[in-house]
Amino acid sequence: MISTKIYKSVYKLTEKLMAAAKEDNREAFNSLYAQLKAICIDNENTDKDHPEQWETLADFTEELADAVAGYEKALEKAIAVNSKDHMSSIAFSMATMQIELGQTDAAIKNLQNAKISANKIVDQDLKQEIDDLLETLLVD
Repeated sequence: MISTKIYKSVYKLTEKLMAAAKEDNREAFNSLYAQLKAICIDNENTDKDHPEQWETLADFTEELADAVAGYEKALEKAIAVNSKDHMSSIAFSMATMQIELGQTDAAIKNLQNAKISANKIVDQDLKQEIDDLLETLLVD
């Protein structure tokens, strides 16, 4: 479980990052992104390490290939703590990036894994999104 203090820090940074992106404020965005990355690095391999902070970092990583690498790290951490919710959402997000990069086979594999993980979660919307995206890739 993510500590409340870290969760609040990540959540506040997320709100500020979204605002900076919306305002197209590159300087603020880069500064906030660096703060989020520092939280992830400072907590890595400690009892405060959690997939959610890494997933959030990947969400705001602009270079697609770097975002995929970030999701891979987040997914490893989610698997290590057996968090089905995070495993599903991370694999789904990674698959959407892989589709944009033309890595359809990797995206299908991640979506299939996300579908398996999603069997144990309550988020029906995410389950449906996984199913729908997987179906569109398998039809093509």
